[in-house]
Amino acid sequence: MGLKEVASMVFGIVSAAVHIVLGALLGQWAGGTLGLVIGAVVGLLVGAPFGWAVAAAGSYGADPKGIFLFVVDHTWSLLNTVVGAVYLALHLVFGHQLDRVVSAASGRVNVVEGVSPRYATTIGTVCAGSSPGIQRHEDVHILQARLLGPLYLPLVVLNYALFTIAPVWLLWHDHTNAPINRFTRYFEIGVYPHVWNEAIAYRIQGTPPR
Repeated sequence: MGLKEVASMVFGIVSAAVHIVLGALLGQWAGGTLGLVIGAVVGLLVGAPFGWAVAAAGSYGADPKGIFLFVVDHTWSLLNTVVGAVYLALHLVFGHQLDRVVSAASGRVNVVEGVSPRYATTIGTVCAGSSPGIQRHEDVHILQARLLGPLYLPLVVLNYALFTIAPVWLLWHDHTNAPINRFTRYFEIGVYPHVWNEAIAYRIQGTPPR
């Protein structure tokens, strides 16, 4: 077994352990000893598949960059990583496949199948349904999560809620090329591409839906 394989195994084991410890601590805080046990089990159910994926795909390189990204994802950006781990577990339950080639040393876990055939979706470090033509866009979301840590997901949810009930984006929306002429387009063409994290990512790569 080479250095890369050993490093990947260590990353996977440590990642699973972090999820278990976090679950146990939260469980103990919420419900004492019983809560600790339940939380540890939940952490195992979420962390084991994620740790397996990290190890199987070699998501983190055995170099300073890989180690740094792993540490960030399991400390400052741990909330995003945990939510991404839940997201990955759901994909695996539905039989979706890990993309080991694309995931290797990338600092992320790629899943072949997406939630929608039209869009890739990235939560934490888990990217589903991506392609070379949009991967940089999805990597922007991973970077955003790493930079903002525990603030990232709340800020995204808050922006979606705000732009849904108060569509100020209509002031700068391109009504000529992307008209909002039916209910579904309000969200797909209006709210979605205008929230801050998507607007930034589309500036880096990709064309907003029209």
